[in-house]
Order: sequence, then structure tokens, then C-alpha cells
Amino acid sequence: MQVYDNIIIGGGHNGLICATYLAQKGQSVLLLEATDGLGGLATTREFHPGYRVSVAHSLSHFSEAVVKQLNLLGHGYKPSSDTLDTIGLNRDGEHVVVSGGQVSGVDSADQKTYTDYLSLLKRFAKMLKPFWLKTMPRIGDNSLPDLMTFGQLGLKLRFLGKKDMGEFMRVATLPARDLMDENFDNDLLKAILSWDGLIGSKMAPRSPNATVLNMLYRMSGQHHGAHSLPEGGIANLINALHSAALDAGVTVQTGALVKRIIIEGGSTGLAVTGVELADGALIYGARVVSSADPKQTFLNLVGAKNLEIGFTNRINRLRCDGYVAKLHLALDGLPHFTGVDIPDGRMIIAPKLDAIEFAFDDAKYGGYSQSPVMEIVIPSVRDQSLAPNGKQVLSAHVMYVPHKLKGGWTDEARQHLYQRLIDTLESYAPGIEQQIIHGELLTPADLEQTYHLSGGHWHHAELSMDQMLMMRPTYEAAQYSTPIPGLYLCGAGSHPGGGLMGGPGHNAAKEIIGAKK
Repeated sequence: MQVYDNIIIGGGHNGLICATYLAQKGQSVLLLEATDGLGGLATTREFHPGYRVSVAHSLSHFSEAVVKQLNLLGHGYKPSSDTLDTIGLNRDGEHVVVSGGQVSGVDSADQKTYTDYLSLLKRFAKMLKPFWLKTMPRIGDNSLPDLMTFGQLGLKLRFLGKKDMGEFMRVATLPARDLMDENFDNDLLKAILSWDGLIGSKMAPRSPNATVLNMLYRMSGQHHGAHSLPEGGIANLINALHSAALDAGVTVQTGALVKRIIIEGGSTGLAVTGVELADGALIYGARVVSSADPKQTFLNLVGAKNLEIGFTNRINRLRCDGYVAKLHLALDGLPHFTGVDIPDGRMIIAPKLDAIEFAFDDAKYGGYSQSPVMEIVIPSVRDQSLAPNGKQVLSAHVMYVPHKLKGGWTDEARQHLYQRLIDTLESYAPGIEQQIIHGELLTPADLEQTYHLSGGHWHHAELSMDQMLMMRPTYEAAQYSTPIPGLYLCGAGSHPGGGLMGGPGHNAAKEIIGAKK
């Protein structure tokens, strides 16, 4: 009987990253993925014959350190040297475009303010960047490494200077609306600049939480938050991560659904000894590292009977209701958006902040907006392998669509939402409805079922101040280790959070390697 040093649950990007770091240190690693493909929400899948797309349709802050340390370039990763323009769509074609650190389609005052605004946020993002790849100190722990982390953060703040340090403390937890209103006049510009602080969350522009901090998190990448597509699409990144894992010696099994984490007692208490698969197979390991979300990990795979009741209650209270639906369209040609020459950027339909706020209000009460807001890319413009010759794929993130719809996600409800989305697209891209060969709508409930993702939440748990940093997902599990010896977390529900970034997988591996010394 083989006993692995590490069993990784989940083959998303964080699971692959964690597995590769551990294998590079000579540890035996088995990675188990429930579905037939790797990548989690970044899995590129065929949704109609010849048409392929992933739920995660662009990159904004994938870790440069992970790229270098895992030699992803040597495994075929081809990051894009340019970025996608962000286009705030206007029905009349009077768009606002953010491109290369500049903004057009607004007056000179907003153009100048944007330059100053971006410069300041880049400074704040640079200050925070090192801490996304560090374990956050444990609450109440006065160990030397934790004190050093706090000290480094203090020094970074001081290096900002007194004025900017005060400004950082002021804006970091502002609602997006406040930050936008105090800087800009153009409604469309305000809406598209707030988008990256909100997408994937259960927050709106007026939400008094961490929307600005989320924006700074997404600005930690090479392009300061600007989105890009690697050559060959998102599949190029996942394929490189898979190749790196195999090269390091990781054993990868797909179609391997974990039924439970095996917990056994001894003279020193409970400890992890392995996992049981859905087919009844038992696999043993010294450690189990879960990239599944915290609720899946603790409530479904571990079981409340093996946890202290206070800890279980905190996990139960994690907010993880997804609010993003995905729309995928197979098109028989390139759609024409009014006023857009070639739709090869990231296009956002959100005319003003109130449009986002009102869509959120509808979802908050169990409905969805009749005036939906969404982010659109046509990845096949840059990667023609995603569609047959001359055809195209459209991918859209639709905010806000509730995981639990009032009345349930009936066929009628799905069809009504789908038609509202098509009607909305038609008003910006006349004739697109006639180009549709096939359409697919994935609600948060669909994402939950397909990707074994509690609530269908992108980030496994809401990115808010009480669920971030040393509180992510909760104390006693915020440093990747858990109350059960031998069980670790490495998914988006851990610090620093979700998105295609790689920090949780990187940080968890470093903690495990350090603990083994």
C-alpha cells in the first residue's frame, strides 16, 4: 500500500501550484480532481461542438513569482505582452476606453485626474504586493516571523510618506462609489473603474466594505490590474501548470471525486490519514491539502462531528453565495458593436454606478435585473482555436445573478434571463441575435453543481474585511493549517483570495514545507 506525503484535493490552479512546489522538494504528491479536466473555473471546455471557452476568461494578476519559481515559461506558458483595452460601452457608440494607463472618451479634467488616480493606486498596490504571497500572522501570536511580517508592513506604510500613508488608510476600505465620486465626473468612467472591485462578489458600489482593497489586490500583477489573454488563451496557463506538476513528479488523477477525508483518532487526538473516493477506494497520506472551498472541506469532507462546534459555526457563517452568471455564445461571425472597430478588448455594459447598484438590489431580494450589467470578451479574436474557422465565441460575466433565485431556477426563469441578456447585447451590437448558433447560460447554481463550489462563489468566500487577511477563511484556519493535524487548505478561500492569482497555492506549500523542517 502506497502512502503519499501529500494528497491534494482539487486540480484548479491553486491545487496544481501547491502540488508542484511540494513535489519540487522531493515529497510524493497525488492530486485528485473530481472532473475530467484541470483548472477549476479556468478549465477550457467545449460548450458546443467546435466552440470552447473557460468560465475565467482573462488574467489580471497572476503571480509573476509563481511563473518564475515553477518555470512556467519553460513549460510552454506564453503570457501576453499587451493588455486588453477596457471599453465602457455606450449605446450611441460614445464609449469610454481605458488603455495603457490612459483614458479616452471623457473630458480633459477626468483624463488628468485619472493619471493622478492611477499613479496613487499603483503605489498602494505595490506596497501591498509582497503580502499577498506571505502567510498572514495568527491573531494573538507574538512569534518572531509574525512580528517581522507586521514590521515589514509598517515599514512599507512609512515609506509611502505621511500624506500618502494617511490617504491609504482612508481609501483602502472606502465604498467604490465614494472613491469614484470624489475623483471623476463621467458616469460611465466611474462604473467601469469600480467594476474590478466588485466582480465576483456580493457587494455593490455603495457597500461599506473592501471594494477598494479588492481593486488593489487585482492590481498586484505585471500589468497593474489591466486584463490580458496569454497566447493560446487561459488553457495555455493551465497546460503549463499541469506540465510543471508532472515534471516535478506529481501524480495527477482526474475523474476522482473525493467522498470524505479520513479522520482517525489516536493517543494524541484526531488526525488525517487519507481520503476515500466516491467509488470506495481508500488512499492514504501523511497530509491532505484541500483546494476545495472551506464549506466543502470542513462540512462535507471532514464532517462537523470531527470539529469543535465554535469552529463549525464560523465555517457555517461564511458568506459564499455566488452572484455571477456566465453567458457563452457560439457565433457564426464577428459581432459588430456600435462604435467599436474590432471587439478585441474587455467590454463592460454598465452605464453608470446606479445601474450596478440597482442590479445588485434586484439580486439581493432574490431576483435579477431587467437591465443587466456585464463584462464581455470575445477570446476567439485572439485565439482562433476556440472556434471553427470564421466563427467566434463570446464570453460574458453577468452581475448580479443570485445563487438562490426566488421561485427557483426553472427552465422558464433561465430562458427569461437568457433572453434579457441577448436583448441587452442586441442594443449594443445590433444583429448579434441572428449570429447565435448556440447559447449557454450558467447560473451560480450551475457553477456550484459543475465545479463542486459552495454557492457557486468564484472566490470560495466573500472578499470582505471580516473574511480577508488573517481572518480568511476564519481564525484557526487562516494560516493554511487547520484544527485537524495533517489537514491544510490551499484554495481561494484562503489568503489572499480568489481570481487567477496563485497566492493560496504558493503560500500553503511554503507553510507545509516549513512545518516539515
